[in-house]
Amino acid sequence: MPFSKLGLNNHILKAIKEQGYTTPTPIQAQAIPAILQKKDILAGAQTGTGKTAGFTLPLLELLSRSKDINDTKRKIRALILVPTRELAMQVGESVELYGKHLPFRSSIIFGGVKINPQITKLKKGVDIVIATPGRLLDHISQRTINLKEIEYLILDEADRMLDMGFINDIKKILAIVPKQKQTLLFSATYSDAIKKLSDKLLNSPTLIEVARANTSSEIVKQAVYHVDKSKKTELLTHLINDGDWKQVLVFTRTKHGANRLSAQLEKSGITSAAIHGNKSQNARIKALAEFKEGKVRVLVATDIAARGIDIDQLPHVVNYELPNVSEDYVHRIGRTGRAGNKGEAISLVCVDEDEFLANIEKLIKKDIQKIWIKGFKPDPSIKAEPINMGGGRGQKGNSRNRNRNKNR
Repeated sequence: MPFSKLGLNNHILKAIKEQGYTTPTPIQAQAIPAILQKKDILAGAQTGTGKTAGFTLPLLELLSRSKDINDTKRKIRALILVPTRELAMQVGESVELYGKHLPFRSSIIFGGVKINPQITKLKKGVDIVIATPGRLLDHISQRTINLKEIEYLILDEADRMLDMGFINDIKKILAIVPKQKQTLLFSATYSDAIKKLSDKLLNSPTLIEVARANTSSEIVKQAVYHVDKSKKTELLTHLINDGDWKQVLVFTRTKHGANRLSAQLEKSGITSAAIHGNKSQNARIKALAEFKEGKVRVLVATDIAARGIDIDQLPHVVNYELPNVSEDYVHRIGRTGRAGNKGEAISLVCVDEDEFLANIEKLIKKDIQKIWIKGFKPDPSIKAEPINMGGGRGQKGNSRNRNRNKNR
C-alpha cells in the first residue's frame, strides 16, 4: 500500500516523495490510519522500523485538518516527550522534513544548552514541542511554556524514559496537560512498568506491534567473539582493518571507556570520535555529523548518548562491552539493519561478561553464534572479575541505575 492511500494530504505526500519514500513500513502502515481515527495508541516497535515517521506524519495531518491552522495566535497543540537530546533532534528533524510545506512551527527543548534561546522561540509561538522531561519541567517552573491546550501527547521510547528514572517527571507533566487529548505511547519493550503506565495514560488504546517484544532484529547478523579483556582493542582494530569497515558504531559501558577506546583507535590510524553525557551538545552534534559524512570511521558511544542515532545504512555495530541491562543489547544492535537494510552486530565478550551474555540470549530467545579467532583465543586460566559499571565499584547483574540529569 503506497503512502497516498493512508489519508495524508498532498503537502505531506510531497515531502515524503522528496525524501525518496513511496511505501510505508509495517509500523507506519498500521499506526497512521489508527492515529488518524483519533485513537489512543500503544505501539511496540524496535528502533529502525520507521516509528518516528509513524507518528509525525499523522500528527501533521491531524493538525492540518484543524480550522485554526492559519491562526496567527499560535498555541502549543502537540507535545512529544523523548528521553534524550539526540532523539529530540531526530524527531525534530522528522517534523521539519515532513512538515516543510505546512505552516507549522516546532521547537526542540532539551538540557545541556542555554534556556534563553528556547524561551525566545516559545514566545514567538509554536504548534509542536519536542522535549526531554527535565528541561520541559524547567520551562514549566519558569512559566515560559503553556501546555493547557495540548490536543496530542506522544511518548516516544517510553521504556527508556522509565529506565532513566523519568517516571516522576512524566507524572508531573501529565498533571498539567488536559485530560481530554489523544495519546500515543511508543515503546521497544513491554515491561510491567510500561503496562502500568499505559493503563493510566491511554483510553481504550489500539495495540500495534510489528515485532515480538524483546527480540533482536531478524535481518541483523549477530556474532560473539570470545576474547580476553586485555586484547579487545587489538581485536577490534584487527576486525576493522581486515574487513575494511568504513562506518562502525561501537558501544562501551562507561564515558571514560569511550574516551580511552577512541584515543587508542586514533593511535592505530583509525579515525574515531566519542560521544557521551559529559560531551557538550555541540561536540556531540559535530561528532555525529562527521560520522555520518564518513570523515570519522568509528563512533564510540555510551548507551544514553546513542539513543536517537539514526543512520539509514549503518553496516556495523560492535559491543566492545556488553550492556548490563539485557534490553539495551536489543536497542544497540537496532542501530544497524534499519529500514530493511542488512547489518552486522558483533560483541567482544570476555570471561567477566559471561553472565551478561547468558541473560541477553535468554531475553532474545536465541543462541548467538560464537567465533574464536586465531591469536585472540581467551586464556582459560583467567578468572572472572567484578565489572566496573562506572560508579567507582565493581558490580554484577542487571542494575538499572541511570544518571538522568546528564540528559536533561
